[in-house]
Amino acid sequence: MSTLSGTALDWFVSLPTGHITTFQQFSKMFVEQYIVNKAPPLVSYDMFDVRQYQGESLKDFLNRFGAQIVRLPGKDEVMFVHAFKKGVLPGPFSESLIRSHPATFAEIRRRVVAHIAAESEVSEKRGNVAQAKPHAQTRIQPQRVMEAAAGKRD
Repeated sequence: MSTLSGTALDWFVSLPTGHITTFQQFSKMFVEQYIVNKAPPLVSYDMFDVRQYQGESLKDFLNRFGAQIVRLPGKDEVMFVHAFKKGVLPGPFSESLIRSHPATFAEIRRRVVAHIAAESEVSEKRGNVAQAKPHAQTRIQPQRVMEAAAGKRD
């Protein structure tokens, strides 16, 4: 009883005295009491519910999707590919998946890694672009009314 806490301890204390006679009986009653709190096991088609969130990076989505695959008992590569294609947000990577169909989830992983590397290289190049050369003034800029009036007073 010293290891129970919170609602489990409250449940145990509320049982009538002498109601539980064996540990086996206790564990059966405990499981029956809290079985509804157990998450149902994943099935393959649950992967179609895994979607990339707005603002979530492709890398984070791939990691989250892969973590769900690990929890599945059976491995259906074709279904994983379709589920990933359905879950990824529209954009350049999604379009590349539509153009050339990957056969396995491992191929998707390789393509995500290559896409991420290419994106970081492009953004790095954008950051290193030299500033444009300023244009020389070809005509005299007109004076403002206040500047002209101040010039006449002087």
